[in-house]
Amino acid sequence: MTGAKRTVKTMIAGLALAMLAGLAMPQAGTAFAASEVRVVVNGKAITSGDVAKRQAFLRLQHQKADAKTAEDQLVEQTLKEQEISRVRMSVSKDDVDASFGRFASGNKLSTAQMTQILSQAGVGVDHFKAFIAVQMSWPRLVNARYGSSNKMSNSDLVARMMQNNKQKPETTEYILQQMIFVVPASKKGIVGKRKSEAEASRSKYPGCEQAKVFAATMRDVSVRDLGRMLAPELPPEWKPLVEQAKGNTTATRVTDRGVEYLGICSQRQVSDDQAAEMVFREEDLNSAKSGKGAPPENANATKYIEELRKKAQIMRP
Repeated sequence: MTGAKRTVKTMIAGLALAMLAGLAMPQAGTAFAASEVRVVVNGKAITSGDVAKRQAFLRLQHQKADAKTAEDQLVEQTLKEQEISRVRMSVSKDDVDASFGRFASGNKLSTAQMTQILSQAGVGVDHFKAFIAVQMSWPRLVNARYGSSNKMSNSDLVARMMQNNKQKPETTEYILQQMIFVVPASKKGIVGKRKSEAEASRSKYPGCEQAKVFAATMRDVSVRDLGRMLAPELPPEWKPLVEQAKGNTTATRVTDRGVEYLGICSQRQVSDDQAAEMVFREEDLNSAKSGKGAPPENANATKYIEELRKKAQIMRP
């Protein structure tokens, strides 16, 4: 999913230096009286305390940090959170924690040091992680809903190929299958046992055609056919595991569903129009991450949030 690569690292690429400059002492105005409800979005309250944290976060990014801007951002974030929850497409807590850890280490900080900086700035780690979760989950939701309806035009592809010495780029096409060793929410204590079972099953994995029969020989194992997926479309949490896989399975991951790994049914190099578009979009996103330019605006994401806004009950006391 190309949009999913626009993770929190892209969204806050300019944040690190601001965080590290002048944050030895708590910021003025970070102590607040009892919170008051400022907005209610489909029954969920956004308080003055929430708004104050978002203002502090905006200040770290050197953005306009008035109360209205902060409030508007939180309303939009809440709409996204509610839709992500409704369709059950949220990244897991482990994914968010891992992203937070990567952000901290990328700035030569421990997670404890980053937590302290966020606290001193008046943002707080929970507020920041909620932001991370939405930035990781929302692009997946947009892609799942709109699919390839935001395709590049033929003229755009030709123009990019002219910049690429008239060559259509290649990428790897995977046919994938997902093996899920289910762990119910009420039985998180068995994760270690399920991980051992999943790891043991990898050496016996018979391939995609026999996987469902294979899964039936084990307890609480489900199989999902993911179908064709190009390398730039791979979700960021799975991409390194797929690319580093030896044999026909990836390493395991603990997710909110349980313990999972992917079966690689096949892989090959392809060079069709869809592959070229995916490669070019990935190049755009990587350019944005390196500060060389912003990723193209996603019209579908804008359309989606406006639809949610129109249907929502947004009340200001």
